[in-house]
Amino acid sequence: MTRVTAELAIGPGGDPQWLDTAEMRAWRAYVDGGQRLMEVLNRDLQDRHDLSMAEYRILVMLSEADDGSIRMSELADGVLSSRSRLTHQIRRMEVQDMVRRSTCAHDGRGVLAVITEEGRRRLTEAAPTHVRSVRQHLVDLLTPAELEVLGDIFQKVDAAMDASATRPRR
Repeated sequence: MTRVTAELAIGPGGDPQWLDTAEMRAWRAYVDGGQRLMEVLNRDLQDRHDLSMAEYRILVMLSEADDGSIRMSELADGVLSSRSRLTHQIRRMEVQDMVRRSTCAHDGRGVLAVITEEGRRRLTEAAPTHVRSVRQHLVDLLTPAELEVLGDIFQKVDAAMDASATRPRR
Protein backbone atom coordinates (compact mmCIF):
# COMPACT_ATOMS: atom_id res chain seq x y z
CA MET A 1 0.00 0.00 0.00
CA THR A 2 1.52 3.29 -1.05
CA ARG A 3 -0.90 5.83 0.42
CA VAL A 4 0.62 7.62 3.36
CA THR A 5 -2.84 8.48 4.69
CA ALA A 6 -3.93 4.86 5.04
CA GLU A 7 -5.01 3.67 8.47
CA LEU A 8 -2.70 1.19 10.14
CA ALA A 9 -2.40 -1.15 13.05
CA ILE A 10 0.76 -2.55 14.49
CA GLY A 11 1.07 -6.25 13.81
CA PRO A 12 3.38 -8.92 15.19
CA GLY A 13 6.95 -7.68 15.25
CA GLY A 14 5.84 -4.04 15.23
CA ASP A 15 5.13 -3.96 11.49
CA PRO A 16 2.15 -1.91 10.31
CA GLN A 17 -0.85 -3.90 9.09
CA TRP A 18 -2.29 -1.45 6.58
CA LEU A 19 -5.99 -1.63 5.83
CA ASP A 20 -6.71 -3.04 2.39
CA THR A 21 -9.14 -1.31 0.04
CA ALA A 22 -12.24 -3.13 1.31
CA GLU A 23 -11.28 -2.60 4.96
CA MET A 24 -10.57 1.08 4.34
CA ARG A 25 -13.91 1.52 2.55
CA ALA A 26 -15.80 -0.10 5.43
CA TRP A 27 -13.91 1.86 8.08
CA ARG A 28 -14.35 5.24 6.45
CA ALA A 29 -18.00 4.58 5.61
CA TYR A 30 -18.60 3.72 9.27
CA VAL A 31 -16.75 6.80 10.56
CA ASP A 32 -18.35 9.23 8.11
CA GLY A 33 -21.85 7.74 8.16
CA GLY A 34 -21.88 7.22 11.92
CA GLN A 35 -20.70 10.72 12.68
CA ARG A 36 -23.17 12.30 10.25
CA LEU A 37 -26.02 10.20 11.63
CA MET A 38 -25.27 11.20 15.23
CA GLU A 39 -24.93 14.87 14.20
CA VAL A 40 -28.34 14.79 12.47
CA LEU A 41 -30.03 13.01 15.40
CA ASN A 42 -28.47 15.47 17.85
CA ARG A 43 -29.42 18.50 15.73
CA ASP A 44 -33.04 17.32 15.41
CA LEU A 45 -33.35 16.99 19.19
CA GLN A 46 -31.57 20.30 19.81
CA ASP A 47 -33.58 22.27 17.27
CA ARG A 48 -36.99 20.90 18.20
CA HIS A 49 -36.69 20.14 21.91
CA ASP A 50 -33.56 21.85 23.23
CA LEU A 51 -32.17 18.42 24.21
CA SER A 52 -28.83 16.89 23.27
CA MET A 53 -28.44 13.22 22.37
CA ALA A 54 -26.51 12.81 25.64
CA GLU A 55 -29.42 14.25 27.64
CA TYR A 56 -31.91 12.15 25.67
CA ARG A 57 -29.95 8.94 26.38
CA ILE A 58 -29.79 9.76 30.09
CA LEU A 59 -33.53 10.44 30.25
CA VAL A 60 -34.27 7.19 28.38
CA MET A 61 -32.15 5.13 30.77
CA LEU A 62 -33.69 6.75 33.83
CA SER A 63 -37.23 6.37 32.48
CA GLU A 64 -36.64 2.65 31.88
CA ALA A 65 -35.46 2.06 35.47
CA ASP A 66 -38.17 0.60 37.73
CA ASP A 67 -38.24 3.58 40.08
CA GLY A 68 -36.81 6.16 37.66
CA SER A 69 -33.44 6.19 39.38
CA ILE A 70 -30.01 4.72 38.68
CA ARG A 71 -26.71 4.92 40.55
CA MET A 72 -24.47 7.51 38.92
CA SER A 73 -21.69 4.97 38.30
CA GLU A 74 -24.11 2.58 36.58
CA LEU A 75 -25.60 5.43 34.54
CA ALA A 76 -22.11 6.51 33.40
CA ASP A 77 -21.43 2.96 32.20
CA GLY A 78 -24.83 2.78 30.51
CA VAL A 79 -24.39 5.99 28.52
CA LEU A 80 -20.70 5.28 27.87
CA SER A 81 -19.51 8.38 29.67
CA SER A 82 -16.80 9.08 32.20
CA ARG A 83 -18.12 9.65 35.70
CA SER A 84 -16.85 13.20 35.75
CA ARG A 85 -18.44 14.04 32.39
CA LEU A 86 -21.72 12.51 33.57
CA THR A 87 -21.57 14.54 36.79
CA HIS A 88 -21.27 17.76 34.77
CA GLN A 89 -24.10 16.64 32.46
CA ILE A 90 -26.38 15.78 35.38
CA ARG A 91 -25.59 19.14 37.00
CA ARG A 92 -26.74 20.95 33.82
CA MET A 93 -29.86 18.78 33.66
CA GLU A 94 -30.65 19.55 37.32
CA VAL A 95 -30.68 23.26 36.50
CA GLN A 96 -33.35 22.49 33.88
CA ASP A 97 -35.27 20.36 36.42
CA MET A 98 -35.01 17.23 34.24
CA VAL A 99 -33.24 15.17 36.93
CA ARG A 100 -32.28 15.40 40.56
CA ARG A 101 -29.65 13.65 42.61
CA SER A 102 -30.43 11.64 45.69
CA THR A 103 -28.53 9.56 48.21
CA CYS A 104 -28.86 5.81 47.78
CA ALA A 105 -31.02 4.38 50.59
CA HIS A 106 -29.06 1.09 50.64
CA ASP A 107 -25.64 2.73 50.64
CA GLY A 108 -25.29 6.24 52.01
CA ARG A 109 -22.17 6.80 49.90
CA GLY A 110 -23.95 6.01 46.62
CA VAL A 111 -25.54 8.79 44.58
CA LEU A 112 -28.59 8.23 42.42
CA ALA A 113 -29.75 10.19 39.40
CA VAL A 114 -33.55 10.42 39.41
CA ILE A 115 -35.77 11.51 36.53
CA THR A 116 -38.25 14.26 37.44
CA GLU A 117 -41.72 14.89 36.06
CA GLU A 118 -40.20 17.63 33.87
CA GLY A 119 -37.65 15.11 32.59
CA ARG A 120 -40.43 12.64 31.76
CA ARG A 121 -42.40 15.38 30.01
CA ARG A 122 -39.40 16.45 27.94
CA LEU A 123 -38.63 12.84 27.01
CA THR A 124 -42.25 12.15 26.04
CA GLU A 125 -42.25 15.22 23.79
CA ALA A 126 -38.88 14.42 22.19
CA ALA A 127 -39.31 10.67 21.62
CA PRO A 128 -41.51 10.93 18.47
CA THR A 129 -39.01 13.34 16.87
CA HIS A 130 -36.13 11.03 17.71
CA VAL A 131 -37.87 7.92 16.37
CA ARG A 132 -38.86 9.71 13.15
CA SER A 133 -35.28 10.85 12.68
CA VAL A 134 -33.83 7.38 13.35
CA ARG A 135 -36.29 5.91 10.85
CA GLN A 136 -35.64 8.56 8.20
CA HIS A 137 -31.86 8.56 8.45
CA LEU A 138 -31.19 4.86 9.16
CA VAL A 139 -33.97 2.30 9.48
CA ASP A 140 -35.91 3.18 6.32
CA LEU A 141 -32.72 3.16 4.23
CA LEU A 142 -32.04 -0.50 5.01
CA THR A 143 -33.76 -3.78 4.28
CA PRO A 144 -34.80 -6.00 7.20
CA ALA A 145 -31.85 -8.29 6.38
CA GLU A 146 -29.42 -5.34 6.41
CA LEU A 147 -30.80 -4.18 9.76
CA GLU A 148 -30.27 -7.65 11.20
CA VAL A 149 -26.68 -7.71 9.93
CA LEU A 150 -26.06 -4.20 11.27
CA GLY A 151 -27.37 -5.23 14.68
CA ASP A 152 -25.19 -8.36 14.66
CA ILE A 153 -22.11 -6.37 13.66
CA PHE A 154 -22.45 -3.81 16.40
CA GLN A 155 -23.36 -6.37 19.07
CA LYS A 156 -20.09 -8.09 18.15
CA VAL A 157 -18.12 -4.81 18.27
CA ASP A 158 -19.76 -3.80 21.56
CA ALA A 159 -19.03 -7.19 23.14
CA ALA A 160 -15.38 -6.99 22.05
CA MET A 161 -15.04 -3.45 23.43
CA ASP A 162 -16.72 -4.47 26.68
CA ALA A 163 -14.41 -7.48 27.01
CA SER A 164 -11.29 -5.42 26.29
CA ALA A 165 -12.38 -2.79 28.84
CA THR A 166 -12.48 -5.44 31.58
CA ARG A 167 -9.08 -6.96 30.71
CA PRO A 168 -6.19 -5.84 32.89
CA ARG A 169 -3.87 -3.39 31.12
CA ARG A 170 -0.25 -4.35 30.58
